[in-house]
Amino acid sequence: MPVPLVGTLRKLLISVRFQPTLWRAVRNMMQITRLFHTVRYLKPTQIGGRLANFAWRQKADLSPPPDLRSRTGQWMPPILQPRSLFARWRVRFLNEDGEIEKTAQWNDPARDKLWLYNLHYFDDLAGAPDIDHRVLQGDLIDRWIAENPPGTGNGWEPYPLSLRIVNWIKWSLAGADLGPDRIASLAVQSRWLAGCIEWHLLGNHLLANAKALIFAGIFFDGPESRKWLARGLAIFRRELAEQVLADGGHFELSPMYHMIILEDILDTLNVARTYGHRNDEVFAFLPETIASMRSWLATMIHPDQNISFFNDAAFGIAASPTELDGYATRLGLPASTVPEAKVMHLAASGYVRVLQDDATAMLDVAAVGPDYLPGHAHADTFSFEMSIVRERMIVNGGTSVYGIGPLRQAQRATRAHSTVEIDGENSSEVWSGFRVARRARIVSLDVINRADAPEIHAAHDGYTRLRGKPIHRRQWRFANYRLTVEDVVTPAIAPAIARFHMAPGVTIALNEDRKSGFIVLPSGRRVFWIVNAPADIEASFYYPEFGKHLETQSLVIAIANGQLLTQFDWSP
Repeated sequence: MPVPLVGTLRKLLISVRFQPTLWRAVRNMMQITRLFHTVRYLKPTQIGGRLANFAWRQKADLSPPPDLRSRTGQWMPPILQPRSLFARWRVRFLNEDGEIEKTAQWNDPARDKLWLYNLHYFDDLAGAPDIDHRVLQGDLIDRWIAENPPGTGNGWEPYPLSLRIVNWIKWSLAGADLGPDRIASLAVQSRWLAGCIEWHLLGNHLLANAKALIFAGIFFDGPESRKWLARGLAIFRRELAEQVLADGGHFELSPMYHMIILEDILDTLNVARTYGHRNDEVFAFLPETIASMRSWLATMIHPDQNISFFNDAAFGIAASPTELDGYATRLGLPASTVPEAKVMHLAASGYVRVLQDDATAMLDVAAVGPDYLPGHAHADTFSFEMSIVRERMIVNGGTSVYGIGPLRQAQRATRAHSTVEIDGENSSEVWSGFRVARRARIVSLDVINRADAPEIHAAHDGYTRLRGKPIHRRQWRFANYRLTVEDVVTPAIAPAIARFHMAPGVTIALNEDRKSGFIVLPSGRRVFWIVNAPADIEASFYYPEFGKHLETQSLVIAIANGQLLTQFDWSP
C-alpha cells in the first residue's frame, strides 16, 4: 500500500475516534482482524476439542477401582519438591501465602487461577519423606476427596488433575499408604481424565495428560488400566516425536517448560522401570530423548547454572538443571555432555549461544513457537542475554504472573526484553493472557562461526504490519572482549527504541555526552559501553519468580535515522 494512502487512513482513524459509533465499529473490526490472525493457525483437533468441551458433559464413573499391580523394580527417588503445606491449614504457592481451612477455599474466586491450580496439584506430596508430615498430607488428601465431588471445581480440570494423579502415585511409591478410599478416588480421577484429554490445547498440557494415564495405567492392573496405559503411551510417543525438536529443544521454546517436560520424561522412565517395562518399545527410546534434551538445556543456561529467560520463563517452577542432572544420574543415565563449541546454533529451536572472551551470550533468532500453540510466547524476537564470567549482565524481564491483566501483557511485551521496539508496538501481536495474532518471522539468518570473531546477522518481519512495513535487522559481533550490536530499521519512518535490560545488582553510569558510560557488575567489574545516539537510563523491573519482582535498570537508546551501533567492552 503506498505510504501516502497509509497516512490518509491513519488520519481517518484518528478523526473517527471523536465519532463514538464509527470508532466502535473500527475498533470491533480491529479486534476481529486480531482474532482471525490468532485462530487461523489452530489445528482442527483444537477446534474440535473446544466444541466437544462445550457440547458434552461427562459423568463420573464411581465403580470399584482395578487391582493394584505388583512392582518388579525399585522406584528411584525423584526430584524433591519444596514444602508448600504447613501447619493446619497453611499453604504457600508462587510466593503467596494462604489457607484452606474452609471447603470454599479450594475454589476461592478471589484467588489467582494459577494459585488455585497449584493448590490442587498436591506437589507437597513429592517433598522429602517425613513420617509426621505424612499424617498431615494424608488428612489433606481425605479433605480433598470429601470437599471436591467428581467433576466440580478447578481440581477436576485436566491439567491439575493430571499432576495430582502423578503426585498421589509418587507418594505411594515413596512408601506412604494411600488406603482403600484414596485408591478408589484415584481410579475415579483416572477415568475422568481419560474422558477429558486436552485436545483443545495440545502441547505440554497433552503430555501431562498422557503421563498421568501412563502412571495410572501402570499403577493399576487389569483390562481398564491397560486401556489407560495404551492410550497414554500412544499420545506420549506421538507427541514427543513432534514436541522434542531435532536439536533437543522443546517446541514451545521456553527453557522453563523444557525443564518441566524433561522431568516428565524422567518420571515416566522411572515408573516404567519400577513396574518392569524397561524394554517396552515406547520406553526404550526415552534415554536417547533425555540425552538430547539435557544437551540442549546445558547450552541454554548461564554460567550460574540456571536458565535464560526467553518466552515464559522463571525460576522456582521447574526443577533446576542441577536437580535434573542428579535425577538422571540416579536413573543410571550417562553424564550430560556440555557443548563446548564457541558458537552453538540450535537450528531447530532458533537459538544461538556464543562463548567468547569470558562472555556467555544466548541470542533469540527463533520463531515465537509452534504456529498452533504460541500461548507461552513473548514478543522477544532478537532479544538476548549475556553473562560476564558467572555474573548476569544483560537479561530479559522474566515472568511472574499468568492469567489476563496489564502485568501479564507488560511482561510479554517487546519493551520488557533486550531488543528493539518500533512505534511503541510489539514485534509479535501478543494479547490477552496466552494469545498471539500476527507474529514475527525470521526472514534471514547468517551464523558466521569465526574462531576469534563470531558474528550473527538476522532480520525479522514482525513490524511489517506497521506503516512502511519496516524490517528490523540485528547483527551481533564478538571479538577481543567486545560485543558490537548493530540495529538497522528500514524504512526508518516510525520511531524505534533499543533497550538493554540489566540484571539485578548491575548498575549503569551515563557520561555527560549521553553516548557513553559504564556498567558495574556486582563483583565490581566494569563494562564500558558506547553508542552513536543519545542514551538514557530507565528504572525497570526484573521478574525472576512468580509473585516476585526486583528493581533494576535499563539502557535505552532512540534509534536515529534507522541505525544504531552499541558497543560493550569488558577488557580485563
